[in-house]
Amino acid sequence: MIRAKKGDQGYWDEWIGYRKKRLADMWEKCQSPAGDPTYAPQYMFELAKNHWHLMFCLYSRGDSINDMVPLFAPMLDAWEESERLGRHVWSTEQKARRHSWALNFDHYIVSFWLVGLALALELPDDLWNRMVALIGNEGEDILLDRVIASRSPGRRIGTQLCFTRPYERLLTTINAPRPEQGQMLLEFVKHWYVELAQISKGASVDQPAPSPYPYWHKFGDRDFEDGTYFGRWCVEAVAVVKVFGVDDSLCLGHENYPANLLHQEIRSEPNHSIRTEKGGWYRKLLGL
Repeated sequence: MIRAKKGDQGYWDEWIGYRKKRLADMWEKCQSPAGDPTYAPQYMFELAKNHWHLMFCLYSRGDSINDMVPLFAPMLDAWEESERLGRHVWSTEQKARRHSWALNFDHYIVSFWLVGLALALELPDDLWNRMVALIGNEGEDILLDRVIASRSPGRRIGTQLCFTRPYERLLTTINAPRPEQGQMLLEFVKHWYVELAQISKGASVDQPAPSPYPYWHKFGDRDFEDGTYFGRWCVEAVAVVKVFGVDDSLCLGHENYPANLLHQEIRSEPNHSIRTEKGGWYRKLLGL
């Protein structure tokens, strides 16, 4: 059963097939010497990004959430390689803009997404620790640090929100008396997508990003046939429900709330920690 608001079976089958093939081709290309070494770090980051896009596509189509888990290890492999290569390519300013939550709301949102997915999917410790190391920003945000600290208890907690819109609503939810939390969570989910377009107005520092909204925010609004749309899922709410035990019953059925991340049985997978030194296995993993 399709979970996303937009896209029929044909759309999701076509573009999931395309994304799987694209990922396999990109991994195979990595086995050859880079044509432009200065672009190699960004290429590897785009490869990592394509993994979480595929995760969301699978969820949107209605696939088992267990199908998302094997994509974490290769995603982290690509991201780690991007960081390794980028140390010798990116300037100090570029590194700050790529890595800082306060300076890069895309990084903050994606970090929240991946943390929420990892918690909901009960990612193994080795992958969790690698992911948290890549996310970084320890002590930078009172909300996301608290969520991460639920599984990494030694993490230092920030004292302010990097982005009050829309995340002040979510922080207020977890600080509220328990009987009030469910309604507050619903208010966060209801305003989440719209207020993401205003996120720079609630930033703790001026944003250098060229766009006033997240990179994926308009996917599906126009040129829907290009396949960029992967759903619009408020994983941040799922993370808070998982960690703080907030009642999400009022959110069930909301078009942006990915309830099946929590309300579906999770089975252990044998290949959580599969590595990517060999490119050929990836086609087999993706069923190509």
